[in-house]
Amino acid sequence: MKFITATSTLLGLLVCPTSAFAPVSKSSSATTLFAITEDIAGAAKDTLNNAVTAIDATEKALRRQKQKQALLGLLGGRRASTSDASNKNDAYDPVFADPLTKQPLSVTLKGPILGGGTSPSGLRLSLSTSDDSSRIFEGRTDSYINLLEPARTGEDSSAVETNEEKKSKPSVSSSPILSSLLTLTPPPLRSVIANNTNIDVEYIPMRDLFTSPSVSFAYERGWRQGFSAAGFPGVDKEFEMAKEYFAPVTGGTDSVVVDMSCATASIPDKAASTCIYDPGLFTRRFAKSNEYSRVIGCDYSDSMLTEARRRIRADPGLNSFTSSSTRLDLVRCDVANIPLQTGSIDALHAGAAMHCWPEIGPSLKEIHRVLKPGGRYFATTFMGNYFSTVAGIDSANGVEPSMQAFQYFPSAEFLRDLLLDAGFEEDKVSVEVMGRSCVIIRCEK
Repeated sequence: MKFITATSTLLGLLVCPTSAFAPVSKSSSATTLFAITEDIAGAAKDTLNNAVTAIDATEKALRRQKQKQALLGLLGGRRASTSDASNKNDAYDPVFADPLTKQPLSVTLKGPILGGGTSPSGLRLSLSTSDDSSRIFEGRTDSYINLLEPARTGEDSSAVETNEEKKSKPSVSSSPILSSLLTLTPPPLRSVIANNTNIDVEYIPMRDLFTSPSVSFAYERGWRQGFSAAGFPGVDKEFEMAKEYFAPVTGGTDSVVVDMSCATASIPDKAASTCIYDPGLFTRRFAKSNEYSRVIGCDYSDSMLTEARRRIRADPGLNSFTSSSTRLDLVRCDVANIPLQTGSIDALHAGAAMHCWPEIGPSLKEIHRVLKPGGRYFATTFMGNYFSTVAGIDSANGVEPSMQAFQYFPSAEFLRDLLLDAGFEEDKVSVEVMGRSCVIIRCEK
């Protein structure tokens, strides 16, 4: 307003006839003109400063919005409708789903994004379905997303729990100390200690054996020292075999590869005649290959996923958003109830893992479900003869199947039947035995 008033006065001096003004001295006119000019200059400066401030604020807002979109992009999500202001931080993930209802999950970023950058400690994520926003899952961009169970559930949740689910005990994995003690307990006593005492936990060896890094490390140094003798191809060879098998179905711009049981399996290394304790090893290799749009590492153990994330951050090829063109997520889940949408992924890898899955039938059915038509499954596991000593102890002591240390697959034909029962077609299933006890599985949906 000051700028407009001063400008109008000056224009009046310039265009109005002299007779319109009372006679004034030359010095008075000059003083008046100088004062008006100063007013105009000051007003113009103020206007310019305000414009610069507005532009700067707009640029910062755009940078923050761009950063939000980039973070949502890392999750593979698509933006919510821009017409709904309450959803401006939301994305609907094309892969993640509620593990019970299998409905897609909306992802919401929690916490501020300041100065166009992200917090060094990462951002919190909140995930829920559009059908039931009371089942809230949570996670962090610098750790993992917990899709094993909701962080909180409202009273009006539409997900129906059975009586057995309501009565079920929490997993022993929530107590690493107890997990370690039970792992060292003789098989006949495990169920007595874990399931028939006042300790309100449930222990399933195949699920909970590796929930502690110290247990996995001890296991690597002990039982699995001779795994190369079983016929395993080694880390490098297995990765190349899996990548080659996935190649025909992962050439698109939106290819998704899942590495199941990514953090708890100690990988047999033929060259070293031992095992590599390296949570997330294959997950990192898939991501660094830059041949896939998105890689999702899944595991049941929260502590091992945390260790896998630490190793991802320490990897020069993956420790920033720009180091790899591949989106990488870590997800806590149960392989028997995979929190992914039906027909949403191109390929799934499970290295030295199937023998550790308590519910092998439902797990394979879930893998078949989440694969796209034509999607591929590559896995390595062990024949039961490798664990003959352990199996003999379990059998002699009458250990129930749920309390066994491993799945004891008796033959390749037995594994083939499991895969056929899961939904794979006979002419698209290959079960190959290498060496004495290693099995390599290739399946196409």
